[in-house]
Amino acid sequence: MTDAVLDSSVPDAGRSVWALRWQRLRGNRPAMAGLLVLVLLVAFSFSAPLWEWVLGIDSLRADLFNRFAEPGGKHLLGTDEAGRDVLIRLMYGGQVSLMVGLTAAVSAAALGTLIGITAGYYGGMVDKVLMRITDGVIALPLLPLLIVFAAIDLRKLGFGGDFAVTPDAAFWRIVVIITIVQWTTVARLVRASTLAVLQREYVMAAQVQGAPARHIMLVHILPNAISPIIVACTLAMGQIILFESVLSFLGLGIQPPTASWGNMLTNAQEMIQQAPALAFYPGILIFVTVIAVNFFGDGLQEAFDPRSEPR
Repeated sequence: MTDAVLDSSVPDAGRSVWALRWQRLRGNRPAMAGLLVLVLLVAFSFSAPLWEWVLGIDSLRADLFNRFAEPGGKHLLGTDEAGRDVLIRLMYGGQVSLMVGLTAAVSAAALGTLIGITAGYYGGMVDKVLMRITDGVIALPLLPLLIVFAAIDLRKLGFGGDFAVTPDAAFWRIVVIITIVQWTTVARLVRASTLAVLQREYVMAAQVQGAPARHIMLVHILPNAISPIIVACTLAMGQIILFESVLSFLGLGIQPPTASWGNMLTNAQEMIQQAPALAFYPGILIFVTVIAVNFFGDGLQEAFDPRSEPR
C-alpha cells in the first residue's frame, strides 16, 4: 500500500537523473527537431566521399567548359564558377564547418573547465587573478580580435612554410583562435558549480582525509559540473560556426580550394546576380545549422534544469 502511494505521488521515483533529463528533452519538440536536423546535416556532410564515388565526380577538378551549369544529370545542384559540382562542395564544406564548431566548442569547454575549477577550488589570489583575466577577455571586442588573430602569419611564429599554407593549418588556427576567446562562459559556470560543491559534506570529508586536490576536482567536483558544461558547449557551437563563416567570408579562414560554407559565400558574392544560388545554398545551410544548434541547446538547458517539469 505504501509503495503504491509513493509511486503515485512521485512518478519519477527510482529513475536515474539522466533518464529524467532524457524524458524532459524528448518532450521538447523544438529541441528534438533541432537534433534531427543536426543528425541529417552530419549525415549529409560526411556522405560526400560516397556521393563523389557514386556520381564519378572529383570535387576539386575544375571544368571551365562547364561553368554555371544548370542543375541536372550528375550535377544535382549545378556547378560553380570553376565548373565544380556545387552539391559535393557543400558536403565537404559542411564537414569543415561542423568540425570547426565541434572541435572549437570542446576545446573552449576544456580550457574553461580547467580555469573555472582551479579558480573555484583554490580561491584567494588564484581565484582573483583567473577571474580578472576572464573579465578582461570578456571585455575585449570579439570580432576585431578574431580578425587580428586570423591575420597573423604562421611562418613568423616558427611554423614551417609548407605547413603554414595547408588546409590543416587553417583549420587548427581557427580552432585555436576561437578557443582563446570562447572559454569564458564555461569558466564562470564551472567556478560557480565548484564553489557550491565545496560546501558538500562528502567533499569536506575527502579534504579532511587528505585526498589530493586533483582527486577531489576530478572525482567529486567535475561530475557535478558536467551539466552546465554540456549545455554551454552545445550553445557555443552555433556561435562558433558563425565565427568560422565570418572569418572565411572575410578571407581569413579556410582558404580555397578547401571548401567551407563561409568561403563558398565569399566566392559567390561577386556573382550574386549571375548565379544567386551559389550564395543561397551555403547561406541557408549556415542558417539552418545555427538555428538547429540553438534549439537543441535550449532544450538541453531546460532538460538539465532540475526545476523543469516533463512535458
